Amino acid sequence: MHTPSDTPVALLTGASRGLGRALALALNDRGWRLVVDGRDADRLTTAVRAMPRPELVTALPGDVADPGHRSALTAAVGPRLDLLVNNAGALGPSPLPHLADLLPEEFAHVLDVNVVAPLALVRSALPALRRAGGRILNISSDAAVEAYAGWGGYGASKAALDQLTAVLAVEEPELRIHAVDPGDMATDMHQAAFPGEDVSDRPAPETVIPALLALIEGDHPSGRYRAADLVPAEVGR
Repeated sequence: MHTPSDTPVALLTGASRGLGRALALALNDRGWRLVVDGRDADRLTTAVRAMPRPELVTALPGDVADPGHRSALTAAVGPRLDLLVNNAGALGPSPLPHLADLLPEEFAHVLDVNVVAPLALVRSALPALRRAGGRILNISSDAAVEAYAGWGGYGASKAALDQLTAVLAVEEPELRIHAVDPGDMATDMHQAAFPGEDVSDRPAPETVIPALLALIEGDHPSGRYRAADLVPAEVGR
């Protein structure tokens, strides 16, 4: 794919649905070249076809927990990377169990997807990010800081991701490195957390995009943010 050298490049995981799909659509509409992934190949293909400029998108189906897939993603980026969005995530068992009932192997999988994989992608993409003076956006959760029954495994993984984000920001001062809590949304993951309940009253993922773009396109310093605090008029919980 030939694109102008000044075309911004983003690597965005979990782009086949929910918040990742909405953000990929917004960036594509702004002329970004995207490398995206998703575990469901058919859904990922459908998402890319719906974008206004699909010719700017490289779609690689796969699981971020797979080292080979991560290598393929960073190889597809090329020599420079303006933005890495670690959005792909694992909730854990549904219904959400109390910590006393959370199996170690289930917790290990959540940590692998939500903590180990994002750090591995950062490590692999750092040369390209440094070359561009780029940004990292890690999708966090209020479960990282609030104690909700049943959310212990997921919340612990997001708390760890927050700490990785904070330390990376100290170690890589030339980059902008953010963790952002998008708030409750009407997504497949949120539905899985509340099986049998109707979560359609939550805000659509698209309502969070102005806040994410404020981080991506603005001059906010590295740190942790709540989407609702970035664009209060447009982002609600």
